[in-house]
Amino acid sequence: MSILVIAEHNNVELKDATRNVVAAAQAIGAEVDVLVAGFSCSDVAEAAAKLTGVRNIILAESKAYEHQLAENISALLLEVAKDYSHILAASSTMGKNLLPRVAAALDVAQISDIISVESPDTFKRPIYAGNAIATVQSAEPVNVITVRTTAFDAVSTTGAAQIIKVFNDIDCGLSAFVSDQLVESERPELGSANIVVSGGRGMGSGENFSILESLADKMGAAVGASRAAVDSGFVPNDMQVGQTGKIVAPDLYIAAGISGAIQHLAGMKDSKYIVAINNDPEAPIFQVADFGLVADLFEAIPELEAAV
Repeated sequence: MSILVIAEHNNVELKDATRNVVAAAQAIGAEVDVLVAGFSCSDVAEAAAKLTGVRNIILAESKAYEHQLAENISALLLEVAKDYSHILAASSTMGKNLLPRVAAALDVAQISDIISVESPDTFKRPIYAGNAIATVQSAEPVNVITVRTTAFDAVSTTGAAQIIKVFNDIDCGLSAFVSDQLVESERPELGSANIVVSGGRGMGSGENFSILESLADKMGAAVGASRAAVDSGFVPNDMQVGQTGKIVAPDLYIAAGISGAIQHLAGMKDSKYIVAINNDPEAPIFQVADFGLVADLFEAIPELEAAV
């Protein structure tokens, strides 16, 4: 039994989520290899080789893998993962795009969004927006699994894995990269930030998010939003925290003007400390908050910023 972890990266840096997925793989209790597929990404492979507990880094470099197109990467996986009992990736945009294709090709049932490893074939995963936890036992010959990274502590970087190059150059020709639009920000990435400041419908408008951004800059925090704020057009959807957005578990989560719908709570309730600011004392967010302030956020946030 051995495990293959799919590394997430941008051809320059290894994303922190990979460290959490490796931790989940180690909990299964088998030899762990990491696949780094990209182009001119040797630095990523060297970073992955430092992950504690990893045996081998499988490095596949090709122009076909430069933009992580799911069609090409899944075809590569089917070639290199033949001898693995488990294939793991983060429950991220990439993982959710990639692994269902692999599972379908292998004719196995995928196990999604695991938060705990009970045994090599038994896992726990949230259902009903996190209101219940299902224990799932797999009888499949290959376990294809996405991992909720916030549920596992990242491994350290004291390893010295061997880097093995493979030369599978697979371009399925089913899709092509056209362009990307990247938002440049000096704030930390929402999914990996230690502090997150989020706003909801109570912010009133997109312009009012500036007071959250000012506070976030003072605290070195990322800025998030509820689905209600995104659907209202206040902020772009890449800021959405919740069941259909990003799952976060920072050390500190500040929720301003967020009522606390179940779908939003599913994305942030594992935060170490939750601070809620809302003028409605009956708002559901107060049921999960460690600290609650019934106040006008337009008065409370500036006061909080002044005190930071």
